Amino acid sequence: MTAPVFSNHGCRLNAYETKAMEEIAQSSGLRNAVVVNTCAVTAEAVRKARQDIRKLRRTHPDAQLIVTGCAAQIDPDSFAAMDEVDTVIGNTEKMQAATWADLAGDFGTEPVRVDDIMSVTETAGHLIDGFGTRSRAYVQVQNGCDHRCTFCIIPYGRGNSRSVPAGVVVDQIKRLVDRGFNEVVLTGVDLTSWGADLPAAPKLGDLVMRILRLVPDLPRLRISSIDSIEVDDALMQAIATEHRLMPHLHLSLQHGDNLILKRMKRRHLRDDAIAFAQEARKLRPDMTFGADIIAGFPTETEDAFANALRLVEECDLTWLHVFPYSPRPGTPAARMPQLDGPTIKARAAQLRALGKKQVAAHLAAQIGKTHHILMENAHMGRTAQFAEVTFDAPQSEGHIVTARITGQTAATLTVSSD
Repeated sequence: MTAPVFSNHGCRLNAYETKAMEEIAQSSGLRNAVVVNTCAVTAEAVRKARQDIRKLRRTHPDAQLIVTGCAAQIDPDSFAAMDEVDTVIGNTEKMQAATWADLAGDFGTEPVRVDDIMSVTETAGHLIDGFGTRSRAYVQVQNGCDHRCTFCIIPYGRGNSRSVPAGVVVDQIKRLVDRGFNEVVLTGVDLTSWGADLPAAPKLGDLVMRILRLVPDLPRLRISSIDSIEVDDALMQAIATEHRLMPHLHLSLQHGDNLILKRMKRRHLRDDAIAFAQEARKLRPDMTFGADIIAGFPTETEDAFANALRLVEECDLTWLHVFPYSPRPGTPAARMPQLDGPTIKARAAQLRALGKKQVAAHLAAQIGKTHHILMENAHMGRTAQFAEVTFDAPQSEGHIVTARITGQTAATLTVSSD
């Protein structure tokens, strides 16, 4: 009997939970099993999950094949109907030790174990002490989302927003620092909603300031994707005054046209995004931004798309995550007038080309500058702004090294010892 095989799809939070599942499943004695943790953010993500399931069944014909994750939570019956699948478990069930104990000793029964995700009132962020490279750990502090953007199916896979208490987060980060991690990344589905369900309703900025105050030996704290309209005063203070908070923010912007933003049911307008970027850069001149942008949202005109392109330059975005729109059944946007596939594909390509231009400009501006670089392996590390740096001479993995940038490639900075 062999140890279980895990296949992860989707976001950092999914990857975090896959690591947690590995630990729980192995301690439960699960053997000869394959577990696929699915993503539902786009129709393409679901298609790839199904493709992976079929491939894994061919390579592991005698294993118990278990499917979980957001796509399985949202549409469990369709996965259970696949000939390759033995068991489907929900996003809540996958984090419970009892589920894995049952699977380890009760093969073939109860093929669907998916409860109502909306009834869940807490998240299990304390199950594992982060994951990632030897240098960087990811810590789940929040799960779920209370918002209902018209294009998004994820709240139905993740449930309502719920937060890990600050004390639990701080204790976890202390353990990670004691184990030698030099950078911690806070993750969640809707990170800036952290704290709303906790006593006294603290804000994400309060959590950041508390971590930096109570874990003085943590060299670098990083925040994953945030909704800029929800950023609180304490987080802006941290941006301005805390050098250990990394000057890189990934913004959930989605578009740059006001009418499209309203039809998406976003809570900000383009001027809000521009004002936030300008204020954050005023407080921290070395700040860089990434952003999620959807191309080809229903009713998107040429003028609306032009506004999305202009937003990239007006906010001076560097790292773009471009998503070609794909309708998700059950969402309001799926019932709106759709654009044709070639137009969506072409607009996504335009955005990606602009993104490459923005990256090239950012990298060119770093040549000759000195950066503190966290080494992920002997020859590659990342700056505080998350730019990848390659070294021709080996460095100490997990250490923060100081180096002068000597060149660039299309997507990375380079340091030459010559």
